[in-house]
Amino acid sequence: MKYSLQLYTVRKPLEADLAGTIAKVAAIGYTNVEPYNFVATANELAAALSAHGIAAPSGHAPLLREDQDEIFRAAKKLGIETVIDPHVDRAAWTTEEDIKATAAALNAAAVKGASYGIRVGYHNHEFELETQINGRSGLEILAENLSPQVVLEVDTYWAAVGGEDPVKLLARLGDRVRFIHIKDGPLTKVDADQVAVGSGKVPICDVIAAAESLEVGVVELDDFTGDIFDAITDSLNYLLNNKTAQAGNK
Repeated sequence: MKYSLQLYTVRKPLEADLAGTIAKVAAIGYTNVEPYNFVATANELAAALSAHGIAAPSGHAPLLREDQDEIFRAAKKLGIETVIDPHVDRAAWTTEEDIKATAAALNAAAVKGASYGIRVGYHNHEFELETQINGRSGLEILAENLSPQVVLEVDTYWAAVGGEDPVKLLARLGDRVRFIHIKDGPLTKVDADQVAVGSGKVPICDVIAAAESLEVGVVELDDFTGDIFDAITDSLNYLLNNKTAQAGNK
């Protein structure tokens, strides 16, 4: 299992100085990142990642809203092996029919992605878990209707905010989950309340251990009131220092 950084976490410095920000992320110790909306910056980002020996095993892009061929071509340029759709509007999670339609769209995207040698995935927020239909969450209904080629990236913080125990959720979803977002905080819906991994309410080691088929654990803060580079440094240090505890829980 690898650790990665969702680059949305450092979006403000990245927009101001892409190359310098990637250099700083590398100096902190990250060897993997997860780009977001990477089509427009693919060339510059590819050069910066290559310069610092950073890989991008996954990336976020709006597959169900924008040109998929353009996204997959940019992903190939960056070496991204799994493109994850990060958001389907909450209005599409109110009925089982709507959720099945989203699954069908992701399945179709996965067929196109396969022609590029790229896998497709989906990332949740809290509303996919808040939606309950006949005792099942919207995310689980989605998973039941996805083709085997489509994977899940469970945002474990938003799952908890949505009312789920992320450890139990990961156990139920099983090997469908290949990526997780690792974040921490007081479990509110306020992005700026989030804190460095290991200093909030999420049982981080238990969460990581529960994802039995995990390939990449992705550090993310949607927002932060302090120095974001301090937060991502503290997050990585916590994860590296607690690797034994995570493995011991399996």
